[in-house]
Amino acid sequence: MNDTKIINDPVFGFIKIPRGLLLDIVDHPLMQRLTRINQLGLASVVYPGARHTRFQHSVGAFHLMSEAILTLQQKGHFIFDSEAEAVEAAILMHDIGHGPFSHVLEHTLINGISHEDISLLMMERINQDLGNQLGLALKIFKDEYPKHFLHQLISSQLDMDRLDYLRRDSFYTGVTEGNIGSARIIKMLNVIDDRLMVDSKGIYSIENYLTSRRLMYWQVYLHKTAVAFENVLVNMLTRAKELTRRGESLFATPALSYFLHNSVDKTWFDTHPEALQMYAELDDNDIWSSIKVWMHHDDRILSTLARDMACRKIFKVEVHDYPIDDNYIADIRREIAQSMGVNEDEARYMMGVKTIQKDMYDPENETISILYKDGTVKDISQASELFNMQLLSKKIKKHYLCYQQIIQEKDKRGRL
Repeated sequence: MNDTKIINDPVFGFIKIPRGLLLDIVDHPLMQRLTRINQLGLASVVYPGARHTRFQHSVGAFHLMSEAILTLQQKGHFIFDSEAEAVEAAILMHDIGHGPFSHVLEHTLINGISHEDISLLMMERINQDLGNQLGLALKIFKDEYPKHFLHQLISSQLDMDRLDYLRRDSFYTGVTEGNIGSARIIKMLNVIDDRLMVDSKGIYSIENYLTSRRLMYWQVYLHKTAVAFENVLVNMLTRAKELTRRGESLFATPALSYFLHNSVDKTWFDTHPEALQMYAELDDNDIWSSIKVWMHHDDRILSTLARDMACRKIFKVEVHDYPIDDNYIADIRREIAQSMGVNEDEARYMMGVKTIQKDMYDPENETISILYKDGTVKDISQASELFNMQLLSKKIKKHYLCYQQIIQEKDKRGRL
């Protein structure tokens, strides 16, 4: 009997999953749920090819982790087989707590609990189902294991999570500028004093990685059209929750209905055992099936937003370098209210204001250390000839104003 299962991945080729604990994790219902959740949320509104799933990303990150462990072992760093299996298990499950459409649910249907917190709850559930074999994986995931560098492979400035999603998202979006040399970076990994480092020969790959990461954030993850479309979804779910609270009958799957009817936060998860199961049954399909029904709801706000989602009618978006004037926002809200025949309080659902700040590299957080042959260690900000500290740590802040398009543009003949 073959001792591995092979997955044919379009990014990395054949990925081998050893039978036993790791394959049991892959086959677990909580992992299989990730096959029904898109990795990039609503980015497909800009890049139609971006339909890959969280499951594909998790398997890809597992593959890179296997390669990283092999590289470190070949360089003389002793890693027990049990440690290798545990860190591979941890990276397989690192995203297991994500809800539909990426981070949208964290601020609408649930509050005060992150997908990382829910991932840990789900990992503990899988641990119970698999006979408590994940104790070491949980310790590494929570950075409670003496070998800190194993945790860094899961979560750091240069973890296997980022190395996979940048390669994978670049592949599926077609944004080739975001493609990184993940294989080269992994071959250059090293460990000194329990800290993950990069051999100096890999410095150019790291420079490319940081540049590509910055480009992918502003061109893909924070693309203004994707941000505007996400705003439509958030407002629609918020409106649905308000209508449900008023006692109005609203179609929803049992899982979605649970989160519409209840104020779910961390305390709720801790005190309601069924909450995790309901969350586990929630995926992209619950939202899309509801959208198709809500398009025909009597509530003007909900039906308009649902139709916007189903018909790709995206909020108009303005991006400003400075905070947007309150009077300008009020004027747009007033126009929307008059155009739709709703009051100004309801018109707030038809718009959104969002400030997004992102930097390419945060030297105050975990750093990327470069190791030279003489044993000298420098941060990438000092080691790189291409970058300087000011550029690396520069924070970019953009202010987004999104709102329902209410004024029809004239066609070429000048008619409305």
